[in-house]
Amino acid sequence: MLTPLEIKGVLIPRGERMLPPVVESLVAAAGEGRDLLPLVVTIIQGFGFDSFVYGLSMSPRPDKEAQLYVFTTLPLEWMQIYDQKAYVEIDPRIQLVYDSTAAALWDQTSERGRNARTDEFLNDASRFGVCSGMAFTLHDVNNRGIMIAYNSKQPTIDSFRRLMIQRNLGDLLSFGHFFHEFFMRHVIEMGLPSRIRGAPMSPREREVLTLVARGLLTEDVAQRVGISPRTVQFHLDSVRTKLGAANRQEAIAIATRAGYIVINP
Repeated sequence: MLTPLEIKGVLIPRGERMLPPVVESLVAAAGEGRDLLPLVVTIIQGFGFDSFVYGLSMSPRPDKEAQLYVFTTLPLEWMQIYDQKAYVEIDPRIQLVYDSTAAALWDQTSERGRNARTDEFLNDASRFGVCSGMAFTLHDVNNRGIMIAYNSKQPTIDSFRRLMIQRNLGDLLSFGHFFHEFFMRHVIEMGLPSRIRGAPMSPREREVLTLVARGLLTEDVAQRVGISPRTVQFHLDSVRTKLGAANRQEAIAIATRAGYIVINP
């Protein structure tokens, strides 16, 4: 079952740390062992947004390929829809920040009408209050890829709202950085498994893994399916995470034994 990561009972790294005021209450709550989700929601709302998403792709050991970790204040139902419909392929937030660490804004005006799949994403996302927002990426000392997204129920970002986001930009960036540094990275380095472990494979993931099992390279799969090689890699990372596999060969073996894919139809 697909479930979000929890951030309860997190241990804060020892030693004196310089903290921006925006995260001091979060650190204090963590030190007391309190559930941090309600406080995260309060902080995000204080920024003028309605929900928050943190995504991390990392290799837990040098001999293992990447696995995926997600924390979000959004409902589980949205996570399941996003996963099963493979919205990672057309999520405008990912498209905007993949090749840059600069923060990017998006809304219905800037993204709607690009293609039918993007409009489907926007329609589904809107039902959960994801109508516009800001996103950016981080790259930590271990070269792990991190995406931070702040979402709003407002369909457009007008000039006044843009100005307010700009004024809060320092706090928005700081919160994303320290959320990773003090909470998620430590949770993951404690050895906790990703919460998408055991979730069902999406139709696209089955398709991609089947093609890989039949001998196609990442670039060949991308061309066959009509997505980018990096998105193929994301699907494979997701498959390995869900199946608890160390690499794609082990993922193929597990999926074949379980009847999830058929190599020779």
